[in-house]
Amino acid sequence: MKAMNLTIRDIARMAGVSPATVSKIMNNYDGISEATRQKVYKIIEDTKYQPTFSAKSLATKKSNLIGLIYAGKINVDFKHPFFNEVMNTFKKAVGALGYDLLLFSNEKFYQGESKYLERCRHFHVDGCLIVAGDEIEAAVHEIAKSDIPCIGIDLKLEGPKSSYIMTDNAKIGMKVVENFYLNKVKKVAYIGGKQDSLISGIRNKGFMDAMKQFGLPLNEKWIHYGDFFEESGYHAMKKILQDDERPEAVFAASDMMALGALKAMKEHGIKVPEDIQLIGCDDIESCRYSDPPLTTVKQDKQKLGKLAAYMLDDLIQGNEEIYPVKVDPELVIRSSSIER
Repeated sequence: MKAMNLTIRDIARMAGVSPATVSKIMNNYDGISEATRQKVYKIIEDTKYQPTFSAKSLATKKSNLIGLIYAGKINVDFKHPFFNEVMNTFKKAVGALGYDLLLFSNEKFYQGESKYLERCRHFHVDGCLIVAGDEIEAAVHEIAKSDIPCIGIDLKLEGPKSSYIMTDNAKIGMKVVENFYLNKVKKVAYIGGKQDSLISGIRNKGFMDAMKQFGLPLNEKWIHYGDFFEESGYHAMKKILQDDERPEAVFAASDMMALGALKAMKEHGIKVPEDIQLIGCDDIESCRYSDPPLTTVKQDKQKLGKLAAYMLDDLIQGNEEIYPVKVDPELVIRSSSIER
C-alpha cells in the first residue's frame, strides 16, 4: 500500500490498536504505554505516513490557518501599496509563529450569501485578520462577535475575542498643519478621502481641528475629496487650481492622491515646492522616487503588521485582554515642502 494512500485507520489496523489511539500518539497525549507508542511510531516511520491536513486539524482542534479578509464592497485588495507593505510584514510575522494564510474572497460562497463565519468554521481557521474597506458587510461584524479571534486593521471590531489596530489618524492632520504653521504657511488646501469612510472621517476632522487651533483660514474652494487613489487626487487638484487664488500648500490625505495632485500641478506649470508645497500621507515606497521626493506623514507599516500578528496570536492562545492599539504617525520631511 502506498504511503500517500494510507489513513489513520490503516496505521491502526497494522498496529492492532484503535484509530483514536494512533491519533493520541501522534498528538503526544499521555496514557499510552511506551511499547504501543514505539510500535505505532515504527509503522509510521516505515510507511512514511503523513497525516492529512484535515486529520491533523480535527485531532488537535487547531489548523494553524489565519483567515485573511479584505472587507467591504469597495476594498483595498492587493493593489494598494500601503496595505501591501503592512500585509507583507504581517505574513512574515505570522509565518514565524507557525501560521499559514487563507485568503477569503468577498464574493458569494457556494451559491449563498457571503458568510465569513461559515467559511471560517468550514476551514477551521484559528483566527482572522480583517483589513478595512468601504461599505463593510454585516458578515464582518458577525464574525467579530463570534468566538473566532479577530484583529481589524483600520476597522473597529467589537466582540469577545476581537480587537483592532490603526494609526492615530487624528494626529496626522495636526502634524502637517503644525509644520505649515511653523514655516509660516497659512493658505492650505486639502484633499481628503471619502467622507463616509471611518478613517477618512478621522483624518478630515483632524485636519479641520488643527487649522482652527492655529487660527488658519479654511477656504471651501480648496477642500475636495477623493478615494485615496492617484486619479482622484489629480482631479481634486485640478478643481483647486480653478480658483483665482492659489494656496501656498496642499495636504493630501494619502500619498497616492498627493502624487496625482503633483501630476496636475506639473501640467499647470506649477513648481513644487517653490510655488506650492505638497505633503502626503502613508510613506509608500514611491514617495522616495517622485520628482520632487514627497514629504509625507509616515504610518509605521512594519509596526502595524507585527502588532497585528502578535495581537492575533495572543487572542488565539487565549489572552482575551487585548485592547485596541493606536500607532503614532511621524512626519517625514523631503523636497516637496520647504523648511525655514
